[in-house]
Amino acid sequence: MRIHSFRVVPALPERLQGLRDIAYNLLWSWDDDLRVVWSRLDRDLWDKTYQNPVLMLGTVAQERLDALARDESFLSYYDRALERLRAYLREPTWWERRVTERPLVAYFSAEYGLAECLPIYSGGLGVLSAHHLKSASDLGVPLVGVGLLYQQGYFRQYLGSDGWQQESYPVNDFYNVPVQMVTGSEGAPLRVELELGGRRLLVQVWRVDVGRVPLFLLDTNLPENPQDLQDITDQLYGGDQENRIRQEIVLGVGGLRALRAVGLAPVVCHMNEGHSAFLGLERIRVLVKDARLAFAEALEATRAGGVFTTHTPVPAGFDVFPPELVDKYFAAWLREVGATRAELLALGRPDGADDKAGFNMAALALRTSAFANGVSQLHGEVSRRLLAVYFPGVPEHEVPVGHVTNGAQTRGCVSRDMAGLFDRYLVFDWSRRPGLAETWEGIDSIPDEELWATHERRRERLVVFARRRLARQLEQRGASAREIEKARGVLNTRALTIGFARRFATYKRADLILRDLDRLKAILLAPERPVQIIFAGKAHPKDREGKEMLKAVVAACQRDELRRNLVFIEDYDLVVARYLVQGVDVWLNTPRRGMEASGTSGMKVVPNGGLNLSILDGWWCEGYRPEAGWAIGKGEEYQDHAYQDAVESGALYDLLESDVVPLFYGRAADGLPRAWIARMKRSMRLLTPAFSTNRMLWEYAERYYVPAAHCYERLAADGMARARQLAAWKAAIRKGWGAVRIESVEDLRPGVRRVGEGFELAAVVRLGAIEPKDVAVEAHFGPLTAAREIQTGRATALTLERSLGDGRHRYTGGVPCQRSGMQGYTVRVRPFHPEACDLLGAGLVTWWQG
Repeated sequence: MRIHSFRVVPALPERLQGLRDIAYNLLWSWDDDLRVVWSRLDRDLWDKTYQNPVLMLGTVAQERLDALARDESFLSYYDRALERLRAYLREPTWWERRVTERPLVAYFSAEYGLAECLPIYSGGLGVLSAHHLKSASDLGVPLVGVGLLYQQGYFRQYLGSDGWQQESYPVNDFYNVPVQMVTGSEGAPLRVELELGGRRLLVQVWRVDVGRVPLFLLDTNLPENPQDLQDITDQLYGGDQENRIRQEIVLGVGGLRALRAVGLAPVVCHMNEGHSAFLGLERIRVLVKDARLAFAEALEATRAGGVFTTHTPVPAGFDVFPPELVDKYFAAWLREVGATRAELLALGRPDGADDKAGFNMAALALRTSAFANGVSQLHGEVSRRLLAVYFPGVPEHEVPVGHVTNGAQTRGCVSRDMAGLFDRYLVFDWSRRPGLAETWEGIDSIPDEELWATHERRRERLVVFARRRLARQLEQRGASAREIEKARGVLNTRALTIGFARRFATYKRADLILRDLDRLKAILLAPERPVQIIFAGKAHPKDREGKEMLKAVVAACQRDELRRNLVFIEDYDLVVARYLVQGVDVWLNTPRRGMEASGTSGMKVVPNGGLNLSILDGWWCEGYRPEAGWAIGKGEEYQDHAYQDAVESGALYDLLESDVVPLFYGRAADGLPRAWIARMKRSMRLLTPAFSTNRMLWEYAERYYVPAAHCYERLAADGMARARQLAAWKAAIRKGWGAVRIESVEDLRPGVRRVGEGFELAAVVRLGAIEPKDVAVEAHFGPLTAAREIQTGRATALTLERSLGDGRHRYTGGVPCQRSGMQGYTVRVRPFHPEACDLLGAGLVTWWQG
């Protein structure tokens, strides 16, 4: 049977035509002036449609729209919102004031947690990606996003009667969410074409407007595609390895082609995780074709404009594909760019790997980027250790992977109630300058009574929300009327409320607080000082251990004596997260140290007045202040996990019993917890600006985007002349590097040194055919370990004193002595070129062998 499809759109009154503009720009997702229009239009329908303005406009009764077009009260809100949107899009921005040029940055991510009604995210990575775009919009960063438009997205969670997680995959209706199909010049749908293993794939391009930032999403679910290729964008992180490599080809290769198809040519490509790293191969292909570059030359230009952010602390977090799949999907690419199979596979492997080694997407991202970073200070250290294998001869602390600590978009996560307080007591434009410390100096001027009343109001709303969700969960599970009625009485609107919400991976240890149930019961059920905990989170569908942990938490929540004080909210999403971060008193985080790359949920609690109680991991290593939160332990690391769990659960109970609970219930004569409120204020004042995505975007712009743009533009100038020269120079250096060695090193004034003195040394270096201007000769020095190895050494340049003939040269220089104890030094030679953005990744470092 043949079916002809057509689209029906809302019939908006002329006076309300601007509702469509408001609905299709996600500025409403973080601006209350715009959000209020939808709740005023129909509050029940706003909630029923999962806060989806596009579906609302297609669902609301025509009579209601006609009546609102004559309602002066509604029209005042509508006019204000429409003017707010228009003013936002035209007002001057931070970027325009700070930076003269506007190089386009393309930001690639596999997921975006933009709004409840657009479920194309699974967790923290997607929420961070969304906050990145929203803050880029606020700051006017010339950025465009690229992602995938999943037909089913990530799963919806529900629990069986035994507490075991079940998954369902509702289908997204793209025509009733805030995305718009991109069309070509003649009005036909804009599609890009890819070749996948010898088969043709068409990809539809959609657009989401995120304030000033366009986000382009790719969709393969087209009838023109074979069925298995239609399914590529069905599920986020779904399918087998073959479907994953197809998804990542569509994201990276298809994403760049989509940008070219809409007339955008990014100078800098930012890969948020390695899922999109195939974009580097597409940039190489385009440069070979359009600029007539050789493969090695195109690689240099591509690397110059590449930025890679890793979020994983373990090797298993990187996608690794068997070489046979790379062969299958990139045979045509090899022919187009003139590269060999070995050259392609080398981009995804450590130097010297055997031919059966897998193709690592993080390695590909590193090899095609000049700039790389982790997402917290500690994660930067972990990443350097993890990725050191790709930088042979480079000390771990010098591995060129920096860090930009994640942040939270303050305006998008702070409650409307709290924002009202900020409007009254902070600088008038606080929401535009959340990354500046001076913005938050007015926190101390907020009366304790007002701050506490506002916070208690948000806790009350959290409790009401939790009761409703719990009752609905039980109804859907077929529970008895008596059980449902009990659910409506759980929790206490005045009790100390702790939140724990995140992915249920075993390293996050959701069950740590349940380790000693008798001790926990004594804390929770104290008659005069009750405590309650709200859990939420999903386990990956294939993570059985994570599901077992979740089941254990649910079982504890269902114990008769604890069910009023322990609650698990199903189907953790942006709605649940919003109520939690805006309403809890304490945010609990208990990962194994070193396993939490950053974490951002605790950051969202801060401007809402919540306090953090966490292991010193991720962002909390930088955020912890004794006067603004609590640390579980002192940053210890353990080999024995069972022992670690025993020690850290005990430390957690100790903190609750001796510090957290007494502080919360310690009331002044007027009934206010003055000491607790003081801690709230210190947390808000000190941590909110430091962990804002505005601060994060400033760092990305100044440390990565602008330098990468300059690096790329230098190589691209004069018809890619410098890219050609740099590739030829590298080839010559590689050819001659085998002859490089350090023949001798001489201490010109031996003996014991005093702090502050320093000494001179000389080194004779054989460079062979390589010129001295093409190398850097350095003394590498620092304190010695017990194994007589230099620990976190520093480098100081040695200068060419004279050439000795026959490719031999004498270098001299000084080594400072800045601390006492056993110190050591050595000498090294590495390549140097003024146009190269990153040479440590070349794998060419020669050390003195004695």
